[in-house]
Amino acid sequence: MKLNPLLKNFISVILILLIVGGIFSVIYLPTEQPNTISLSQLVSDINQDKVKKITVSGDSVKVTYTDNKTAESMKETNSVLPDLLTNLGADKEKLKKIEIEASVKQESVWSWLLPALIYGILPLVFIGFFLWTIMKQARSGAVQVFDFTKAKARIFGAEGHGKQKITFKDVAGLKEAKEELIEIVDFLKFPKKYLAMGAKIPRGVLLLGPAGVGKTLLARAVAGEANVPFFSISGSEFVEMFVGVGSARVRDLFSTAKKASPSIIFIDELDAIGRHRGAGIGGGHDEREQTLNMILVEMDGFEKESGVIVMAATNRGDILDPALLRPGRFDRKIVLDPPDVHDREEILKIHSKEKPLAENINFKEIAERTPGFSGADLANVANEAALLAARQNKTQVFQTDFLEAIEKVLLGPERKSHLLSKKEKEIAAYHEAGHALVSSSIPGTEPVRKISIISRGMAGGYTLQVPSESNKMRTKTQFLAEIATLLGGMSAERLIFGEMTTGASNDLVKASELARRIVKEYGMSSLGPISFGDKDEMVFLGREISEQRNYSEVVAEKIDREIETIIRGAEKKAAEIVARKKDLLEKIAKTLIEKETIEREEFEKIIGNGKKKNGKK
Repeated sequence: MKLNPLLKNFISVILILLIVGGIFSVIYLPTEQPNTISLSQLVSDINQDKVKKITVSGDSVKVTYTDNKTAESMKETNSVLPDLLTNLGADKEKLKKIEIEASVKQESVWSWLLPALIYGILPLVFIGFFLWTIMKQARSGAVQVFDFTKAKARIFGAEGHGKQKITFKDVAGLKEAKEELIEIVDFLKFPKKYLAMGAKIPRGVLLLGPAGVGKTLLARAVAGEANVPFFSISGSEFVEMFVGVGSARVRDLFSTAKKASPSIIFIDELDAIGRHRGAGIGGGHDEREQTLNMILVEMDGFEKESGVIVMAATNRGDILDPALLRPGRFDRKIVLDPPDVHDREEILKIHSKEKPLAENINFKEIAERTPGFSGADLANVANEAALLAARQNKTQVFQTDFLEAIEKVLLGPERKSHLLSKKEKEIAAYHEAGHALVSSSIPGTEPVRKISIISRGMAGGYTLQVPSESNKMRTKTQFLAEIATLLGGMSAERLIFGEMTTGASNDLVKASELARRIVKEYGMSSLGPISFGDKDEMVFLGREISEQRNYSEVVAEKIDREIETIIRGAEKKAAEIVARKKDLLEKIAKTLIEKETIEREEFEKIIGNGKKKNGKK
């Protein structure tokens, strides 16, 4: 149970007082009680020659016996001890033999000052300390309340990000984006050159692109190149449950940045607060919209000499409020695309700089095998390759480690413990052989890089097709070839075993989705170049929720029939190929059962030999 800080301090003070009182009690209380006797007993002891010395101090009488034992007694005030003892019957002769000493004790000032300090002033000191502690906590609580509205931006100074200064050299690819940002850097270094010409630098720069392409890294590179303070904050850090906190943090952030001018404010994940107003649950006065309003005001209120530039990054530029994107706010939009094969090669070199690489590393081959990978994905590939090499106690990272890392990033780690039965292994082999055979027999498909029946992630087996170059545009022929390839595994199962298994379920989902897009989105069907269906999006959730049908039931039937025609046609083509090349199918499957994995070179050798034999036949 967590104690209240006030109660905790109170208990601490009480314990300290008890400990101090105990210490002084031990010091000042005598360890033994003194032996007290009456004057009559003293007279009796004197007459029996037992007394050696008597010391008189005021009214106190200390008696020392011949055996060195001591006792105490008291006499009457203003009386003379020898006369008093004689009157009580003491023998005068024996009394003369006893040494009687009169002690005049002078009391020290500490005898009364020290107890006064301990019992009077010391408790007041502890009480004062207790009250000071309470007041200090109250002040810190008040400060925390006011700090609640402070912006939680992470400040990276003129030395870049931490100890490592990031520049454009550390960002591979993105040539056009870097050229756009060079102007920003030049303005921050030499603002007078632009102001003298009456030029206004863009007040806001919006980096748009999918996750992992390097938006945040590019923003840090701008800060490193310009050598200015860089205030980094996430969009979600502005919004709290209390109304007004977000707008207060915006004001604080912009005020701090203006004081450190020239500087850069970077807002990551801008869509967290910059979504279209009035489209979500909560009306037009919720906390998120108030925060957005404050950002709009601050950005529009910049003076042109302020030297503060706002940069933001998002992968959902389609849902941003139009007021953010108008000239005068985020008036420069830089689109970051996934890297092409040459950029991927450079990115891999950057992320492998500090790794001990073998001499046979071919980054071009690795780049060719990773189309569609972002910079973050490639960094993950390089890291996974190093981890695989270290796990096998290697001293260098080899090409095989990189190729294995690509498959791990794409599909997940090998599930070697997931053992298939003999029958399941045979079905998986024919299924993957069907995919590979159909793909290699139809024009418009990507080359088969690898076939495996070793489980990875959720897949029981896989046929890896990786294009040598990124294709941003595709034709209907390529789409139909891909659907036929997806249905090749199911067709092979039906041909060999007479029925299909659940292993084809994911292939059917992909094939059906692709056929639906051919008809409804790409206009590549007999229905003509028409797009069917308006997608409605709930902005506050940030994802597609439903599709508004802008077509009749008659058209819906035609769409369904067209999708079915595409699927049936692809299924027929796949079935014809596996039936016509059954010998090749069996050869590929048997090789898979034996080796579990077939690389591109071996697969092409099998296909090539098969073609020659078929030609002789």
